[in-house]
Formats: sequence, structure tokens, C-alpha cells
Amino acid sequence: MSLHDDAVLVLKRYEGQEALRQVYLEHLEAHPDGMWKACGAGHLTASALVIDPDRGRVLLTLHRKLRMWLQMGGHCEPQDVSLEAAALREAAEESGIAGLAPLPGGPVRLDRHPIPAPCHWHLDVQYAAVAPAGATQTISDESLDLRWFPYAEVADVADESVVRLLEATRARL
Repeated sequence: MSLHDDAVLVLKRYEGQEALRQVYLEHLEAHPDGMWKACGAGHLTASALVIDPDRGRVLLTLHRKLRMWLQMGGHCEPQDVSLEAAALREAAEESGIAGLAPLPGGPVRLDRHPIPAPCHWHLDVQYAAVAPAGATQTISDESLDLRWFPYAEVADVADESVVRLLEATRARL
């Protein structure tokens, strides 16, 4: 199965955010290259909120270009076999944590946000991943900083999209 086909299947199974889910599906139907950064009309991305539920905290990265505290994520790559695999790969690359376990149930949220030209939109499919006990993070070249935040502090440092992702993740826990 292609990554494009996996994305369509994942989105058809996703429950919630019906209008936005339909935007994603229509985008993929209109753009066979809609999974890739080269798609000028916008493209799907995959991200994962790394959580440590036992300690009530979340790992956020201070994005180098955007200078915002965000979950780990980014563009899909040809070797990704699924959206979930892309999200976990990105989270592992950006956090340095091996053995992240996806939270069961597929994506937690969808988030469509504008990006600078030449592309116009990121259609982010957002997952959550549980860090293994004793995980140690390592900052990547894509980050200015990498830090664990207690759930209660996320709204003080991150934007509404991250706050909504954390709320949806906690509801699923």
C-alpha cells in the first residue's frame, strides 16, 4: 500500500473534525502528490506529541525556524510506510528517544495551518507517542531547545494547536 493510500484509509477511519477531515480527503483526491513537500497546493505532514503519562508531562521542541514550542513532526519521506510511521520517525529524530510507542486509536487530531510560499498549507495529522520509562532526550539540529513540560504549563509556552493536541491526547489516555 502506498503512503497516499494509507493516508486516505487513516482519514476515512478518523472520527471527529468532520469538515477538516473532508478537506484532507479532497486534497488527496485532487493531488496525487499531496503527501510530499513538493506539492505546491499544500501537503500532509505527520507529527507526534511525546508524552510521559506517569509523570504528567510532555516533551516539546523549540522549533529552530518558527521559534515556537511545538510537538515533533514534519514531512513524510519515501521510506515511510504509513502516516503513523512518519510521525514516529519524526518524533524519534527530533527527540533522540528510541522506542516511542504510539497511543492506540490512530491520529489524535488534525491541524491545518498556513506556511510560507512556495507551498501554502500543512495538513498535519497529529498522533501521540508514549516515551519509554527512563527516556533521555537529545536535541536535534532542527531545534533550539528540547524540554519536558508539566501538562499544566503547556498553555503558558505553546500555541492553541499544541494545547488542543494535549487536551485530546489526555482525553484518550
